[in-house]
Amino acid sequence: MINYTLKCAEGHSFDSWFASAKAFDALAAQGHVVCAVCGSEQVEKALMAPALSKSEARGTPEPQPKRALSEPRSQAEKALAALKAHVEKNHDYVGRDFVREARAIHDGEKPQRPIWGEARAEEARRLVEDGVQVAPLPFTPSRKSN
Repeated sequence: MINYTLKCAEGHSFDSWFASAKAFDALAAQGHVVCAVCGSEQVEKALMAPALSKSEARGTPEPQPKRALSEPRSQAEKALAALKAHVEKNHDYVGRDFVREARAIHDGEKPQRPIWGEARAEEARRLVEDGVQVAPLPFTPSRKSN
């Protein structure tokens, strides 16, 4: 696994994990790497430096407080966790049927209800162009989380 700091054309910076450098290149070429903030597909690797503390550089690692890996590390992570919990509790997860369900609700073929699911960037773009109100969510369904 490799962690890259990425930057979109709008200047947003974010981190993401990939199986390898080759996996990043393949996903980016297919348009599957999008900005976590604005959804832009124009994403590239940002300049990165190794993260070493002063004591690690001297060979003496600083003691780290013990915490669960799932515990949020920052206010942003706490807010994201709260948003995810709210969406999962109050919206119907429709998975890969999201585009079809959103269009059916918009066209009045199905009753209004809050939904969330998965869509490719181009499919979401077409929904927006057709007047269907959608927005990207900055997380994946729990079933896909590690």
